[in-house]
Amino acid sequence: MEPFALITALALIQFLWFAILVGRARKRTGVKAPATSGDPVFERYYRVHQNTMEQLILFLPALWIFAYYISAPAAAGLGLVFIAGRFVFFRGYVREPSLRGTGFLMGMLPLLVLLAGSLIGPMLAWL
Repeated sequence: MEPFALITALALIQFLWFAILVGRARKRTGVKAPATSGDPVFERYYRVHQNTMEQLILFLPALWIFAYYISAPAAAGLGLVFIAGRFVFFRGYVREPSLRGTGFLMGMLPLLVLLAGSLIGPMLAWL
């Protein structure tokens, strides 16, 4: 299996895990579906999950394009940092939203590198 394919699966499993945690937080805090607000703790879990979904829309295509045109091992390494960053973001944000910065940077920096490579790689191949 290509390492970046494994990273893709891990990112999706992480997203699913965050969804499970949102469901648990919903039950624990008494926020009934379809409400997405009402308890600050629940809202933090919910927001981490939504933010992760927003990031995945950029991350997954950038990961695959970077892997194809630049380097599959480098894409996998950047992907691991991204996934770790999402966990750090999750822990900080749920504990106290002002603590999300480190996790945000850990996820955003590799994402920006992947995006740059997914633009530059195909352009260089085209030339």
